[in-house]
Amino acid sequence: MNAEPVHLAVYDTLADWETGHATAYLARGGYEIRTVGPGREAVRSIGGLSVRPDLALGELRPEDSSLLILPGADLWDAGDELAPFARAAREFLDAGVPVAAICGATAGLAREGLLDDRRHTSAVSFYLAATGYKGGDRYVDADAVTDGTLVTAGPTEPVAFAREVLGLLGVYEGEVLDAWYRLYHDSDPAAYAVLQQAGAR
Repeated sequence: MNAEPVHLAVYDTLADWETGHATAYLARGGYEIRTVGPGREAVRSIGGLSVRPDLALGELRPEDSSLLILPGADLWDAGDELAPFARAAREFLDAGVPVAAICGATAGLAREGLLDDRRHTSAVSFYLAATGYKGGDRYVDADAVTDGTLVTAGPTEPVAFAREVLGLLGVYEGEVLDAWYRLYHDSDPAAYAVLQQAGAR
């Protein structure tokens, strides 16, 4: 695969469990995963993992990426420290490059005005309403939502989030994508046979 890398945003207090299914199966699908932080200094996740970013946010360009993934983090609701990542998401979406946001990152996008005109979801509707954004009528009570090149999901739906991301980038499609979701979300043993027959891992 000659596609551009997928960029995973990393910052202090990032919710490290929210993007693991997505990044693992994007990598298995042939995408290079590169981490992007506020700078190149190591950050520490909620789970205590230390991550040294591959590049700083100021070095990131939409044309060099297939997707920007924004995980949740306590910092999304603790001030404006992560606002530059929401502004980067705007640049990506304006350039037609996909963005996937989960948990608190959806609030960051709401504050940036990126959910005002797009169908989206999050933890609960009133969580986003507290940001003062204007997109409440576009909120969808669903596990994960894709609108064009934007994927959103709440904190309890890392598998559904990954399903939308994998589908958006064409890693899995149709019944294979459905089987992948049923296996990892529902523990459906019948789904494994579908994946095995399709040569999916």
